Amino acid sequence: MMKIGILGGGLCGVALAYFLQNNDRVESIEILEKESEPGGLCRSFQSNGICYDIGPHVIFSRDDEILDVMTGLLGENKKKLRRVNKIYHKGSFIKYPFENELSALPDADRDYCLNTFLNNPYEKEPADNLLTYFLKTFGEGITGIYLKPYNEKIWKFDPARMDTQMAGRIPKPPPEDIIKSAAGIPTEGNLPQLYFYYPRQGGINALIKSFIDRFNRKVRIFTGSNVAALKKTGDQWRIETEHHAVRNYDVVISTIPVPLLAGLYQEDMPDEVRTSVNGLKYNSLIITVINVRKDNLGDNFAVMVPDENIVFHRLSKLNFLGDNYCKDDKSTTLLAEITFSKNSAMDQMNVSEAEEKIIAGLEAARFIDTRDHINFLKTRRFEYAYVICDLDHQRNMKVVKNYFSGQGVRLCGRFGEFEYLNMDAVIRRAKNLSEEIEIKI
Repeated sequence: MMKIGILGGGLCGVALAYFLQNNDRVESIEILEKESEPGGLCRSFQSNGICYDIGPHVIFSRDDEILDVMTGLLGENKKKLRRVNKIYHKGSFIKYPFENELSALPDADRDYCLNTFLNNPYEKEPADNLLTYFLKTFGEGITGIYLKPYNEKIWKFDPARMDTQMAGRIPKPPPEDIIKSAAGIPTEGNLPQLYFYYPRQGGINALIKSFIDRFNRKVRIFTGSNVAALKKTGDQWRIETEHHAVRNYDVVISTIPVPLLAGLYQEDMPDEVRTSVNGLKYNSLIITVINVRKDNLGDNFAVMVPDENIVFHRLSKLNFLGDNYCKDDKSTTLLAEITFSKNSAMDQMNVSEAEEKIIAGLEAARFIDTRDHINFLKTRRFEYAYVICDLDHQRNMKVVKNYFSGQGVRLCGRFGEFEYLNMDAVIRRAKNLSEEIEIKI
Protein backbone atom coordinates (compact mmCIF):
# COMPACT_ATOMS: atom_id res chain seq x y z
CA MET A 1 0.00 0.00 0.00
CA MET A 2 1.36 3.37 -1.06
CA LYS A 3 1.42 6.70 0.74
CA ILE A 4 1.44 9.54 -1.77
CA GLY A 5 2.51 13.12 -1.11
CA ILE A 6 1.46 15.86 -3.52
CA LEU A 7 3.32 19.16 -3.35
CA GLY A 8 0.89 21.97 -4.15
CA GLY A 9 -2.88 22.16 -3.82
CA GLY A 10 -3.77 23.97 -7.01
CA LEU A 11 -5.95 22.54 -9.77
CA CYS A 12 -3.40 19.88 -10.66
CA GLY A 13 -2.89 18.76 -7.05
CA VAL A 14 -6.58 18.35 -6.28
CA ALA A 15 -7.28 16.70 -9.64
CA LEU A 16 -4.47 14.20 -9.04
CA ALA A 17 -5.88 13.31 -5.63
CA TYR A 18 -9.37 12.97 -7.10
CA PHE A 19 -8.20 10.51 -9.76
CA LEU A 20 -5.83 8.58 -7.47
CA GLN A 21 -8.14 8.09 -4.51
CA ASN A 22 -9.93 5.05 -5.95
CA ASN A 23 -6.70 3.16 -6.61
CA ASP A 24 -6.87 0.11 -4.34
CA ARG A 25 -3.10 0.17 -3.85
CA VAL A 26 -3.08 3.71 -2.50
CA GLU A 27 -3.31 3.88 1.29
CA SER A 28 -3.32 7.66 1.69
CA ILE A 29 -2.87 10.87 -0.26
CA GLU A 30 -1.70 14.07 1.40
CA ILE A 31 -1.69 17.43 -0.36
CA LEU A 32 0.72 20.00 1.06
CA GLU A 33 -0.35 23.54 0.17
CA LYS A 34 1.55 26.60 1.39
CA GLU A 35 -1.38 29.03 1.07
CA SER A 36 -4.23 29.22 3.57
CA GLU A 37 -6.61 27.64 1.05
CA PRO A 38 -6.21 25.34 -1.96
CA GLY A 39 -6.76 26.38 -5.55
CA GLY A 40 -3.54 27.99 -6.76
CA LEU A 41 -4.29 30.09 -9.83
CA CYS A 42 -7.88 28.77 -9.67
CA ARG A 43 -8.64 30.56 -6.42
CA SER A 44 -11.42 33.13 -6.31
CA PHE A 45 -11.65 36.15 -4.02
CA GLN A 46 -14.30 38.39 -2.54
CA SER A 47 -14.12 42.19 -2.47
CA ASN A 48 -17.09 44.28 -1.39
CA GLY A 49 -19.38 41.33 -2.03
CA ILE A 50 -18.04 40.65 -5.53
CA CYS A 51 -16.47 37.30 -6.42
CA TYR A 52 -13.62 37.28 -8.97
CA ASP A 53 -10.82 35.03 -10.22
CA ILE A 54 -7.14 35.53 -10.91
CA GLY A 55 -8.15 36.69 -14.36
CA PRO A 56 -11.48 35.19 -15.49
CA HIS A 57 -11.08 31.45 -16.12
CA VAL A 58 -13.50 29.85 -18.54
CA ILE A 59 -14.34 26.18 -18.94
CA PHE A 60 -14.13 24.76 -22.45
CA SER A 61 -12.17 21.99 -24.14
CA ARG A 62 -11.75 19.97 -27.30
CA ASP A 63 -11.16 17.03 -24.97
CA ASP A 64 -14.72 15.79 -24.46
CA GLU A 65 -13.79 13.45 -21.60
CA ILE A 66 -12.17 16.20 -19.56
CA LEU A 67 -14.94 18.67 -20.39
CA ASP A 68 -17.42 16.11 -19.07
CA VAL A 69 -15.36 15.79 -15.87
CA MET A 70 -15.43 19.55 -15.27
CA THR A 71 -19.07 20.14 -16.11
CA GLY A 72 -20.11 16.98 -14.27
CA LEU A 73 -18.35 18.10 -11.11
CA LEU A 74 -20.13 21.46 -11.22
CA GLY A 75 -23.53 19.85 -11.77
CA GLU A 76 -26.29 22.46 -11.62
CA ASN A 77 -23.80 25.14 -10.58
CA LYS A 78 -22.88 26.04 -14.14
CA LYS A 79 -24.17 28.04 -17.04
CA LYS A 80 -23.25 28.06 -20.70
CA LEU A 81 -22.29 31.38 -22.22
CA ARG A 82 -21.41 32.59 -25.69
CA ARG A 83 -18.02 34.26 -25.67
CA VAL A 84 -18.14 37.89 -26.74
CA ASN A 85 -14.59 39.23 -26.78
CA LYS A 86 -13.15 42.25 -28.55
CA ILE A 87 -9.81 43.84 -29.37
CA TYR A 88 -9.29 47.54 -28.70
CA HIS A 89 -7.66 49.10 -31.78
CA LYS A 90 -7.35 52.81 -32.48
CA GLY A 91 -10.39 53.66 -30.39
CA SER A 92 -12.63 50.93 -31.80
CA PHE A 93 -13.71 47.46 -30.73
CA ILE A 94 -12.72 44.74 -33.23
CA LYS A 95 -14.25 41.28 -32.94
CA TYR A 96 -11.94 38.64 -31.46
CA PRO A 97 -10.10 36.85 -33.03
CA PHE A 98 -8.73 39.87 -34.88
CA GLU A 99 -8.92 38.25 -38.33
CA ASN A 100 -12.69 37.72 -37.91
CA GLU A 101 -13.62 41.37 -38.41
CA LEU A 102 -11.09 43.07 -40.66
CA SER A 103 -13.90 45.21 -42.07
CA ALA A 104 -14.05 47.12 -38.76
CA LEU A 105 -10.49 48.39 -39.23
CA PRO A 106 -9.64 51.70 -40.87
CA ASP A 107 -9.57 51.18 -44.65
CA ALA A 108 -5.78 51.30 -44.93
CA ASP A 109 -5.31 48.75 -42.13
CA ARG A 110 -8.02 46.48 -43.57
CA ASP A 111 -6.41 46.44 -47.02
CA TYR A 112 -2.94 45.94 -45.55
CA CYS A 113 -4.11 42.90 -43.57
CA LEU A 114 -6.05 41.38 -46.50
CA ASN A 115 -3.34 41.89 -49.12
CA THR A 116 -0.48 40.62 -46.98
CA PHE A 117 -2.51 37.54 -46.02
CA LEU A 118 -3.41 36.65 -49.61
CA ASN A 119 0.03 37.55 -50.99
CA ASN A 120 2.27 36.35 -48.21
CA PRO A 121 6.02 36.09 -48.98
CA TYR A 122 6.56 34.36 -45.61
CA GLU A 123 4.14 31.52 -46.38
CA LYS A 124 6.84 29.10 -47.58
CA GLU A 125 9.45 30.17 -45.04
CA PRO A 126 10.26 27.99 -42.01
CA ALA A 127 8.60 29.00 -38.74
CA ASP A 128 11.32 28.51 -36.14
CA ASN A 129 10.01 31.02 -33.61
CA LEU A 130 6.67 32.55 -32.64
CA LEU A 131 7.11 35.71 -34.71
CA THR A 132 7.97 33.83 -37.90
CA TYR A 133 4.98 31.55 -37.24
CA PHE A 134 2.70 34.60 -37.08
CA LEU A 135 4.16 35.99 -40.31
CA LYS A 136 3.91 32.64 -42.08
CA THR A 137 0.35 32.02 -40.91
CA PHE A 138 -1.25 35.47 -40.98
CA GLY A 139 1.01 37.70 -43.03
CA GLU A 140 2.65 41.00 -42.19
CA GLY A 141 -0.51 43.07 -41.64
CA ILE A 142 -2.34 41.00 -39.02
CA THR A 143 1.00 40.22 -37.36
CA GLY A 144 2.21 43.81 -37.21
CA ILE A 145 -1.07 45.46 -36.25
CA TYR A 146 -2.21 43.00 -33.59
CA LEU A 147 -0.36 39.74 -32.96
CA LYS A 148 3.14 41.10 -32.47
CA PRO A 149 2.28 44.06 -30.18
CA TYR A 150 -0.20 42.04 -28.12
CA ASN A 151 2.18 39.15 -27.60
CA GLU A 152 5.03 41.49 -26.73
CA LYS A 153 2.76 43.09 -24.17
CA ILE A 154 1.44 39.93 -22.50
CA TRP A 155 4.73 38.00 -22.50
CA LYS A 156 7.05 40.98 -21.89
CA PHE A 157 9.35 39.08 -24.21
CA ASP A 158 10.31 39.26 -27.88
CA PRO A 159 8.19 36.77 -29.92
CA ALA A 160 11.23 36.24 -32.14
CA ARG A 161 12.92 34.67 -29.11
CA MET A 162 9.97 32.43 -28.23
CA ASP A 163 9.47 28.94 -29.63
CA THR A 164 6.34 27.72 -31.43
CA GLN A 165 4.74 25.73 -28.59
CA MET A 166 1.91 28.27 -28.51
CA ALA A 167 1.27 27.91 -32.25
CA GLY A 168 -1.21 25.06 -31.89
CA ARG A 169 -3.57 27.41 -30.05
CA ILE A 170 -3.72 29.75 -33.04
CA PRO A 171 -5.14 27.97 -36.11
CA LYS A 172 -4.68 29.38 -39.59
CA PRO A 173 -7.94 30.75 -41.01
CA PRO A 174 -8.90 29.74 -44.57
CA PRO A 175 -8.48 32.45 -47.23
CA GLU A 176 -12.25 32.56 -47.89
CA ASP A 177 -12.84 33.53 -44.25
CA ILE A 178 -10.33 36.37 -44.48
CA ILE A 179 -11.93 37.64 -47.68
CA LYS A 180 -15.37 37.53 -46.05
CA SER A 181 -14.01 39.24 -42.94
CA ALA A 182 -12.60 42.11 -44.99
CA ALA A 183 -15.89 42.43 -46.87
CA GLY A 184 -17.94 42.66 -43.69
CA ILE A 185 -19.41 39.16 -43.87
CA PRO A 186 -19.43 37.67 -40.33
CA THR A 187 -17.13 34.72 -39.59
CA GLU A 188 -16.60 32.86 -36.32
CA GLY A 189 -13.13 31.34 -36.66
CA ASN A 190 -12.22 29.09 -33.72
CA LEU A 191 -15.59 27.42 -33.04
CA PRO A 192 -14.53 25.26 -30.03
CA GLN A 193 -13.89 28.48 -28.10
CA LEU A 194 -17.16 30.16 -29.10
CA TYR A 195 -19.06 28.84 -26.05
CA PHE A 196 -17.84 28.20 -22.53
CA TYR A 197 -19.14 27.16 -19.13
CA TYR A 198 -18.77 29.09 -15.92
CA PRO A 199 -19.96 28.44 -12.34
CA ARG A 200 -23.22 30.21 -11.48
CA GLN A 201 -21.67 31.20 -8.16
CA GLY A 202 -18.37 30.87 -6.34
CA GLY A 203 -16.11 31.77 -9.27
CA ILE A 204 -13.73 29.22 -10.76
CA ASN A 205 -12.88 28.13 -7.22
CA ALA A 206 -16.22 26.31 -7.32
CA LEU A 207 -14.49 23.74 -9.54
CA ILE A 208 -11.74 23.26 -6.95
CA LYS A 209 -14.34 22.82 -4.22
CA SER A 210 -16.23 20.33 -6.37
CA PHE A 211 -13.12 18.17 -6.64
CA ILE A 212 -12.48 18.41 -2.90
CA ASP A 213 -16.09 17.67 -1.97
CA ARG A 214 -15.69 14.31 -3.69
CA PHE A 215 -12.53 13.27 -1.86
CA ASN A 216 -12.83 10.08 0.14
CA ARG A 217 -11.19 9.38 3.50
CA LYS A 218 -7.84 8.60 1.90
CA VAL A 219 -7.25 12.24 0.98
CA ARG A 220 -6.18 15.03 3.31
CA ILE A 221 -5.18 18.61 2.52
CA PHE A 222 -2.73 20.43 4.77
CA THR A 223 -2.91 24.17 4.08
CA GLY A 224 -0.29 26.54 5.44
CA SER A 225 2.25 23.76 4.79
CA ASN A 226 5.17 25.36 3.00
CA VAL A 227 7.66 22.62 2.15
CA ALA A 228 11.18 23.45 3.33
CA ALA A 229 13.10 20.28 2.47
CA LEU A 230 12.71 17.12 0.40
CA LYS A 231 15.05 14.18 0.80
CA LYS A 232 14.99 10.51 -0.16
CA THR A 233 16.17 7.93 2.35
CA GLY A 234 16.10 4.42 1.01
CA ASP A 235 12.68 3.89 -0.57
CA GLN A 236 11.03 6.66 1.44
CA TRP A 237 10.67 10.36 0.81
CA ARG A 238 11.07 12.62 3.83
CA ILE A 239 9.43 16.04 3.64
CA GLU A 240 9.88 18.75 6.23
CA THR A 241 7.73 21.89 6.29
CA GLU A 242 8.88 25.30 7.46
CA HIS A 243 7.03 24.63 10.74
CA HIS A 244 9.20 21.51 11.21
CA ALA A 245 6.43 19.00 10.57
CA VAL A 246 7.92 15.84 9.07
CA ARG A 247 6.03 13.55 6.68
CA ASN A 248 7.10 10.37 4.88
CA TYR A 249 5.82 9.07 1.55
CA ASP A 250 6.40 6.26 -0.90
CA VAL A 251 5.60 8.47 -3.91
CA VAL A 252 6.06 12.23 -4.30
CA ILE A 253 4.42 14.27 -7.06
CA SER A 254 5.35 17.92 -7.45
CA THR A 255 2.93 20.46 -8.90
CA ILE A 256 4.81 23.45 -7.45
CA PRO A 257 6.97 25.68 -9.68
CA VAL A 258 10.16 23.92 -10.77
CA PRO A 259 12.46 26.64 -9.35
CA LEU A 260 10.85 26.20 -5.92
CA LEU A 261 11.20 22.42 -6.12
CA ALA A 262 14.86 22.72 -7.06
CA GLY A 263 15.42 25.09 -4.17
CA LEU A 264 14.22 22.65 -1.53
CA TYR A 265 15.69 19.50 -3.03
CA GLN A 266 18.55 18.38 -0.78
CA GLU A 267 20.44 16.11 -3.15
CA ASP A 268 23.56 17.23 -5.02
CA MET A 269 22.00 18.60 -8.17
CA PRO A 270 24.30 18.54 -11.24
CA ASP A 271 25.38 21.93 -12.58
CA GLU A 272 23.66 21.24 -15.89
CA VAL A 273 20.33 20.81 -14.10
CA ARG A 274 20.81 23.93 -11.98
CA THR A 275 21.64 25.89 -15.13
CA SER A 276 18.50 24.62 -16.85
CA VAL A 277 16.33 25.46 -13.84
CA ASN A 278 17.80 28.97 -13.70
CA GLY A 279 17.13 29.37 -17.41
CA LEU A 280 13.36 28.92 -17.03
CA LYS A 281 11.37 32.10 -17.56
CA TYR A 282 7.95 33.20 -16.35
CA ASN A 283 5.81 36.26 -15.82
CA SER A 284 4.00 37.47 -12.74
CA LEU A 285 0.54 39.03 -12.68
CA ILE A 286 -1.31 41.95 -11.16
CA ILE A 287 -5.10 41.85 -11.15
CA THR A 288 -7.24 44.80 -10.15
CA VAL A 289 -10.99 44.60 -9.66
CA ILE A 290 -12.70 47.94 -10.32
CA ASN A 291 -16.33 48.68 -9.58
CA VAL A 292 -17.68 51.63 -11.55
CA ARG A 293 -20.98 53.44 -11.85
CA LYS A 294 -20.78 53.45 -15.66
CA ASP A 295 -18.63 51.76 -18.25
CA ASN A 296 -18.28 51.86 -22.03
CA LEU A 297 -17.63 48.19 -22.77
CA GLY A 298 -21.14 47.35 -23.91
CA ASP A 299 -22.17 43.70 -23.71
CA ASN A 300 -18.63 42.38 -24.17
CA PHE A 301 -16.94 39.96 -21.79
CA ALA A 302 -13.24 40.69 -22.35
CA VAL A 303 -11.28 43.26 -24.31
CA MET A 304 -7.69 42.63 -25.40
CA VAL A 305 -5.58 45.78 -25.45
CA PRO A 306 -2.40 45.68 -27.57
CA ASP A 307 -1.79 49.44 -27.14
CA GLU A 308 1.60 49.79 -25.44
CA ASN A 309 0.53 53.07 -23.84
CA ILE A 310 -2.15 51.33 -21.75
CA VAL A 311 -0.71 49.27 -18.92
CA PHE A 312 -3.18 46.35 -18.83
CA HIS A 313 -3.35 43.77 -21.60
CA ARG A 314 -6.90 42.58 -20.89
CA LEU A 315 -9.98 44.11 -19.32
CA SER A 316 -12.93 41.88 -18.44
CA LYS A 317 -16.49 42.77 -17.52
CA LEU A 318 -17.59 40.43 -14.74
CA ASN A 319 -21.29 41.35 -15.06
CA PHE A 320 -21.19 39.24 -18.22
CA LEU A 321 -20.81 36.12 -16.05
CA GLY A 322 -24.09 36.60 -14.22
CA ASP A 323 -25.79 38.37 -11.34
CA ASN A 324 -23.55 36.74 -8.73
CA TYR A 325 -20.50 38.52 -10.18
CA CYS A 326 -21.67 42.10 -9.92
CA LYS A 327 -22.60 44.19 -6.92
CA ASP A 328 -25.94 45.45 -8.24
CA ASP A 329 -27.67 46.39 -11.48
CA LYS A 330 -26.51 50.00 -11.18
CA SER A 331 -22.78 49.33 -11.32
CA THR A 332 -20.26 47.40 -13.41
CA THR A 333 -17.32 45.34 -12.18
CA LEU A 334 -14.21 45.31 -14.35
CA LEU A 335 -11.06 43.24 -13.93
CA ALA A 336 -7.76 44.53 -15.32
CA GLU A 337 -4.73 42.26 -15.79
CA ILE A 338 -1.07 43.27 -16.04
CA THR A 339 1.80 40.86 -16.62
CA PHE A 340 5.27 41.80 -15.47
CA SER A 341 8.71 40.29 -15.14
CA LYS A 342 10.90 40.18 -12.09
CA ASN A 343 12.85 43.39 -11.33
CA SER A 344 10.95 45.31 -14.01
CA ALA A 345 9.57 48.81 -13.43
CA MET A 346 6.13 47.32 -12.77
CA ASP A 347 7.62 44.90 -10.26
CA GLN A 348 9.03 47.86 -8.33
CA MET A 349 5.74 49.78 -8.23
CA ASN A 350 3.60 49.86 -5.13
CA VAL A 351 -0.14 49.23 -5.29
CA SER A 352 -1.10 52.90 -5.52
CA GLU A 353 1.23 53.52 -8.44
CA ALA A 354 -0.07 50.48 -10.33
CA GLU A 355 -3.68 51.47 -9.72
CA GLU A 356 -3.02 55.00 -10.94
CA LYS A 357 -1.67 53.61 -14.23
CA ILE A 358 -4.72 51.37 -14.57
CA ILE A 359 -7.11 54.27 -13.98
CA ALA A 360 -5.19 56.40 -16.48
CA GLY A 361 -5.51 53.60 -19.05
CA LEU A 362 -9.25 53.26 -18.44
CA GLU A 363 -9.70 56.96 -19.04
CA ALA A 364 -7.36 57.13 -22.06
CA ALA A 365 -9.21 54.30 -23.83
CA ARG A 366 -12.58 55.73 -22.79
CA PHE A 367 -13.50 52.47 -21.07
CA ILE A 368 -14.81 54.79 -18.35
CA ASP A 369 -15.81 58.43 -18.74
CA THR A 370 -14.10 59.65 -15.61
CA ARG A 371 -12.29 58.29 -12.58
CA ASP A 372 -15.02 59.89 -10.46
CA HIS A 373 -17.22 56.96 -11.56
CA ILE A 374 -15.04 54.47 -9.67
CA ASN A 375 -16.72 53.16 -6.52
CA PHE A 376 -13.83 51.01 -5.30
CA LEU A 377 -10.90 48.95 -6.50
CA LYS A 378 -8.73 46.15 -5.09
CA THR A 379 -5.36 44.92 -6.35
CA ARG A 380 -3.60 41.57 -5.88
CA ARG A 381 -0.23 40.26 -7.10
CA PHE A 382 0.82 36.71 -7.99
CA GLU A 383 4.40 35.69 -8.68
CA TYR A 384 3.90 32.64 -10.90
CA ALA A 385 1.29 33.24 -13.61
CA TYR A 386 2.53 32.63 -17.17
CA VAL A 387 5.23 30.28 -18.44
CA ILE A 388 7.41 31.88 -21.12
CA CYS A 389 8.43 29.39 -23.80
CA ASP A 390 11.68 30.93 -24.98
CA LEU A 391 13.95 29.24 -27.54
CA ASP A 392 15.75 27.30 -24.79
CA HIS A 393 12.61 26.24 -22.93
CA GLN A 394 12.17 22.74 -24.33
CA ARG A 395 15.85 21.90 -23.94
CA ASN A 396 15.89 23.19 -20.36
CA MET A 397 12.76 21.27 -19.39
CA LYS A 398 14.03 18.06 -20.99
CA VAL A 399 17.08 18.24 -18.72
CA VAL A 400 14.93 19.03 -15.67
CA LYS A 401 12.33 16.33 -16.33
CA ASN A 402 14.96 13.68 -17.00
CA TYR A 403 16.73 14.53 -13.77
CA PHE A 404 13.69 14.48 -11.50
CA SER A 405 12.30 11.40 -13.24
CA GLY A 406 15.57 9.65 -12.51
CA GLN A 407 15.27 10.71 -8.88
CA GLY A 408 11.72 9.34 -8.69
CA VAL A 409 9.93 12.70 -8.40
CA ARG A 410 7.03 13.05 -10.81
CA LEU A 411 6.22 16.52 -12.18
CA CYS A 412 2.72 17.59 -13.19
CA GLY A 413 0.79 20.79 -13.95
CA ARG A 414 1.40 24.21 -15.44
CA PHE A 415 4.32 25.15 -13.23
CA GLY A 416 5.12 21.61 -12.12
CA GLU A 417 6.00 20.81 -15.73
CA PHE A 418 6.69 24.48 -16.53
CA GLU A 419 4.47 24.40 -19.58
CA TYR A 420 1.71 26.77 -20.63
CA LEU A 421 -1.34 24.59 -19.97
CA ASN A 422 -5.01 25.57 -19.81
CA MET A 423 -7.23 24.08 -17.10
CA ASP A 424 -8.43 21.22 -19.27
CA ALA A 425 -4.86 20.27 -20.19
CA VAL A 426 -3.84 20.36 -16.52
CA ILE A 427 -6.67 17.98 -15.62
CA ARG A 428 -5.78 15.72 -18.56
CA ARG A 429 -2.13 15.56 -17.41
CA ALA A 430 -3.31 14.75 -13.88
CA LYS A 431 -5.58 11.97 -15.09
CA ASN A 432 -2.89 10.48 -17.32
CA LEU A 433 -0.33 10.54 -14.51
CA SER A 434 -2.78 8.94 -12.09
CA GLU A 435 -3.20 6.07 -14.55
CA GLU A 436 0.56 5.69 -15.07
CA ILE A 437 1.09 5.51 -11.32
CA GLU A 438 -1.67 2.94 -11.03
CA ILE A 439 0.14 0.71 -13.52
CA LYS A 440 3.60 1.12 -12.01
CA ILE A 441 2.84 0.61 -8.34
